[in-house]
Amino acid sequence: MCGTLEGMTDVTPVEEIAPARVDEGDHDRFAHVVQPASAVMEAMITGVPCTALCGKRWVPSRDPKRYPVCPACKEIVETAGFRLPSG
Repeated sequence: MCGTLEGMTDVTPVEEIAPARVDEGDHDRFAHVVQPASAVMEAMITGVPCTALCGKRWVPSRDPKRYPVCPACKEIVETAGFRLPSG
């Protein structure tokens, strides 16, 4: 993980696109949560994948507001007593 939930004051959802899989016949698009939020920009600049709270690793490249929030990331954030920003 890019950090721990302890002391988390700001969470930023970011987008992840799972590659299409022949066995599933579909691909999922979610906005994932990365902590610290600065890891998203670092990944975009360096090309080194960041890790979402749910464990997904990828290099963000799209607007996360266009996708639903990953259910696993959302559950982790809410279980820790935080809320995702609206909008």
